[in-house]
Amino acid sequence: MPIKGKVLKSTGKWYTVELEDKSVVSCRIRGKLRLEGLSTTNPIAVGDIVLLDEKPDEEGKRTIFDFEERRNYIVRKSTNLSKQMQILAANVDRAYLLVTVKSPETHLAFIDRFLVAAESFRIPTTLLFNKIDLYSQEDLLYVDALCDLYNSIGYPCFKISAENKENIDWLREEIKNKQVMISGHSGVGKSTLVNALDATLDLRTGEISQAHLQGQHTTTFAEMHKLSSGGYIIDTPGIRAFGIIDLEKEVISHYFPEMRALIGACKFHNCQHMNEPKCAVKVSIENGEISESRYATYIQLMTEDQNEVHRKNIYG
Repeated sequence: MPIKGKVLKSTGKWYTVELEDKSVVSCRIRGKLRLEGLSTTNPIAVGDIVLLDEKPDEEGKRTIFDFEERRNYIVRKSTNLSKQMQILAANVDRAYLLVTVKSPETHLAFIDRFLVAAESFRIPTTLLFNKIDLYSQEDLLYVDALCDLYNSIGYPCFKISAENKENIDWLREEIKNKQVMISGHSGVGKSTLVNALDATLDLRTGEISQAHLQGQHTTTFAEMHKLSSGGYIIDTPGIRAFGIIDLEKEVISHYFPEMRALIGACKFHNCQHMNEPKCAVKVSIENGEISESRYATYIQLMTEDQNEVHRKNIYG
């Protein structure tokens, strides 16, 4: 009889797996399983439910020989092999994207690309605007404007300070008994937030690099942490750029909720919302009903070469 477990951490070669009896073991994957995941740099990801050989090998290690079908997963392009992708996490109940408007700045294109990816993998997402204790009045007005924008599309937005544990009590309750993912650029405060949500955790946090106003990479691999209140938090590596994987150009607009709501309203049923006449999306942009920044991201996704290595400089 195979043994079932949940992957808590992946370091490329070794996997930390929590078994059904709550014990934690170190595993490796069978070679055949590794070969079947040629399009990804990691065939198994945190959050996966895996099947292990019943008996340990001669070194006392367990072997993963298969995994259960995923409810969902989220990926990013491999940073050095443009045709490959890295699975960040699997079986995610909700993603929380940490956003900062300075130190470091999270660009709107990055937010939108993340949301498109989450939509395509059917992962509900909440935006957490962190470090509000550090912002000027002008910064706070900008945050309010962004909250208004994304709330209107259907993405819940909250202003928090992970450092001061400000406005996070609701989040502590919301994530109980769930498997959630916290993501964002390096330096936005992911590890600080995880520590604030559960006092039993002590994740290493990094200082902001003054040279580039980007965080040092304190997390190399995604890791899932058990919460004392029940449930799990997936802490992902800092993401500098976010490449959309394998989305057909014809359906990209379906992953923008405000554009999806206008399906069937354009003159042409296959309207790409770019240069076609009598386009309902273009009319909505002119009327201020669809954000110009969101549309700019849409145009980037429609016109960029899917095979090129993603341009890190553009998105922070």
